[in-house]
Amino acid sequence: MLVNLALGAFVISLTVVIHTWGLIAITHVMAQLTARFRTRGRRSRILAMVSTVIGIFCVMTVEVWLWAAFHYGLGVVGDFETALYFSTVSFSTLGYGDVIPAQEWRLFAALEGVDGFLLIGWSTAYLIAAGIRVGPFRTGEHF
Repeated sequence: MLVNLALGAFVISLTVVIHTWGLIAITHVMAQLTARFRTRGRRSRILAMVSTVIGIFCVMTVEVWLWAAFHYGLGVVGDFETALYFSTVSFSTLGYGDVIPAQEWRLFAALEGVDGFLLIGWSTAYLIAAGIRVGPFRTGEHF
């Protein structure tokens, strides 16, 4: 159990670092894109939101692949394709239940769902903030 918790905490820490740097990068890329491609002299709010959503999706894809690599490397599931599928379903908290992790790694596998839940929530908060700051939403007007 302690090995599961320790490895889970390690992977969660890695994903938090990836997420932090990823959101910082998204902020810079979005600012550069919206400054470069202007409509009628103004920043494109739609471009800001599209680049933010695509950026968040890319960051979370890296995190899912990281979890999949650990699942495969530890033998949580049999092959990498199954590990990637299992990781995507676990990270997104869908949890279909058609792939079952190895008995000794169940706690480790469950931690991915907690990690995904938190990172998806963080991404949602970031997306709302971006929508208010540079996107199509205005405080008091839409919320």
